Amino acid sequence: MTSASSKKFRQAQSRPSFPLKTGQLFINNEFCDATEGRKTDVIDPATENVLVQVAEANEQDTKNAITVARQAFEQGHWQQMSGYERSKILWRIGDLILENGEELAFLQAKEMGRLYTSSMEIDIPFLSSLYHYYAGLVTNIEGSVKQVVNDAHVYTRQEPLGVVAAITPFNIPLILAACKFAPALTAGNTIVHKPASSTPLSALKMAEIIRDAGTPPGVFNVVTGPSSVASRLLSSHPDIEKVAITGSISSGVRIIKSSANTVKHLTMELGGKCVNIVFADADLEMVGDIAYHSMFSKGEICSGGSRMLVERSVYEDVIERIKQKMESLKIGNPLDPEVKVGPVASKTEYANFIHYTNVGCADGARLVTGGKPFNTRTGKGYYVEPTIFADVQQSMTIAQEETLGAILVIIPFNTFEEAIDIANASQYGLAAAVHSSDFGKAQKATAQLEAGVVWVNTYGQFDVSIPFGGYKMSGYGKAFGRESLQHYLQSKTVWLNWK
Repeated sequence: MTSASSKKFRQAQSRPSFPLKTGQLFINNEFCDATEGRKTDVIDPATENVLVQVAEANEQDTKNAITVARQAFEQGHWQQMSGYERSKILWRIGDLILENGEELAFLQAKEMGRLYTSSMEIDIPFLSSLYHYYAGLVTNIEGSVKQVVNDAHVYTRQEPLGVVAAITPFNIPLILAACKFAPALTAGNTIVHKPASSTPLSALKMAEIIRDAGTPPGVFNVVTGPSSVASRLLSSHPDIEKVAITGSISSGVRIIKSSANTVKHLTMELGGKCVNIVFADADLEMVGDIAYHSMFSKGEICSGGSRMLVERSVYEDVIERIKQKMESLKIGNPLDPEVKVGPVASKTEYANFIHYTNVGCADGARLVTGGKPFNTRTGKGYYVEPTIFADVQQSMTIAQEETLGAILVIIPFNTFEEAIDIANASQYGLAAAVHSSDFGKAQKATAQLEAGVVWVNTYGQFDVSIPFGGYKMSGYGKAFGRESLQHYLQSKTVWLNWK
């Protein structure tokens, strides 16, 4: 960042504000009203006030978006564009994200309580890099020539799938959408995006950015409003070739069932109950920061370390360190640069927090800190205290289910084998971490953990070129890297014989 842009960033941090417009559907590169004129409220979780209304798509609106996307794919303006031209547009999307970063960060803060500072420091640079990375891969989509014993010439082609339905959740909406958009567009597919009903504003701004970068009409479309109608149609419509979803296990199962009759390509990230294993020989000075990842973005992040296993000999020491860290975090308006914990994303997530804290107490876990709503000066907003439960057993609900909120559960263990057994005793397998000064022990643990990503002596490291995805019921398919691009391509074999 240049000194001038750094100054601009600091000024924007202190008083960020952008006008909010009534949200419309985005179809064929144009914003339009829903056919029935219905609208749904977008609520500010910091105040509980209505921010703005957005169009509520019905079945016909969704069909219109699918038809437009299908026509755009069949006409081939995008998929038949030279790799160089498509690369320029993807690169321009990355540039426009940087140019509009403050507004995108503001919208995430307003619609789901994501810290403005986190968006500016993490999300916006990552988003821009993601599109720049895939822009560099466009011209590297290539097949191969095969050697055969007869006189035939045989080669393979890598081709796009067709229309991709991207169904995305409320938590960190920009990144969880872009990890689908960028590889899908790189491969030459067209897209219909269904964002979470509570977070449509950042999605619509991204539609504007993608259009302004030069994407042809119909290539990228957005339908907003409650999820049930649009999601069901997107997962069953014969003109959709692929569904990419981030959501709950139950949502993923519904998509699998509804897509079965048309045998769609699927990639799914279905959450996690990610584990941090802290051995007694770990750097305990780091443990507070390690635990903070369970509260990162208010704990509304599926890769957050919401389950911590601590070796018995340092158990109480670790709990006290984490307690001090959590109680030091400032709670408040996500636009305040001093705040570390904003409001949970919605009334539904607020109710989930209350439910799981009550269940944890009822099941006999020790409430170390938190466990109740945080009272603001106005008495408004979906604010909760970062919460720690200790003496948790792996069989407890709060250790098994994805609470997706500001709740950390701490479980003691005595031996290496016990730690691995507890860590793997989950239906999820998204991510895990091991903390130890013994390299051999750490390597042994990484080999035995049933998780798609394992961090050692760190947590939550990501890169646009490195694949991310889970094992077991956390889903299948990878985000980021070349591996993700392959999910949006299909291979064709061509035999040529001139005799």
